[in-house]
Amino acid sequence: MWTLYIANKNYSSWSLRPWVLLRELGIPFSERLVPFDYQKSDQFRSFSPTGKVPCLVDGEVVVWDSLAIAEYAAEKYPAVWPADRVQRAWARSVSAEMHSGFSTVRNHCGMNCGVRVSLHNQPPALLAEWARIDALWCEGIERFGGPFLAGDRFTAADAFFAPVAFRVLTYAPALSPVAVSYAERLRTLGAMRDWYAAALVEPWRDPPHDAEILEYGTVTEDLRKSS
Repeated sequence: MWTLYIANKNYSSWSLRPWVLLRELGIPFSERLVPFDYQKSDQFRSFSPTGKVPCLVDGEVVVWDSLAIAEYAAEKYPAVWPADRVQRAWARSVSAEMHSGFSTVRNHCGMNCGVRVSLHNQPPALLAEWARIDALWCEGIERFGGPFLAGDRFTAADAFFAPVAFRVLTYAPALSPVAVSYAERLRTLGAMRDWYAAALVEPWRDPPHDAEILEYGTVTEDLRKSS
């Protein structure tokens, strides 16, 4: 069985992508959660060549990086991507765009599932990236009929935007009704509900992640279990 190494569910958007992909598609794996520890910067190097998560171990095969994990899974489980060539090309393109882009959203709106945040300000670059996310979601649903980004079933394209669905909950950006509905749809998935519930009761806090939130906004509500 595959082993997927991840970090805190409250903070780790990169971990969420392959985790929710494997869970929603019913691909068997064993989860190994290693909490962030800012005092042990090399803690992940025992299993990950980059010292980062996520990392998938399949016997002697080690696959790091969320996009590489998705492609590795697709070699054995084709349902990772849409069957149709056009839909598959679009799904791969938007997944790659999410994987490599949206740096302002990542910096200003870090994933922190258990809190609600009011941003101090929203610079033009941030608004432009949220608008691009909105446009991508609307395009996919309109073009391929929904309810998911590339058609009628969950694929890697949805997995790559799953952390954004939690960011929508945390920061409440101004999005179109179609985009808001899509984010809600993702959060109602069984795997997403399980991830969120686990995030709220985690006993760990990571000061660098929490400090990043306070750099850009004010926490208006904290739903996490008291540490």
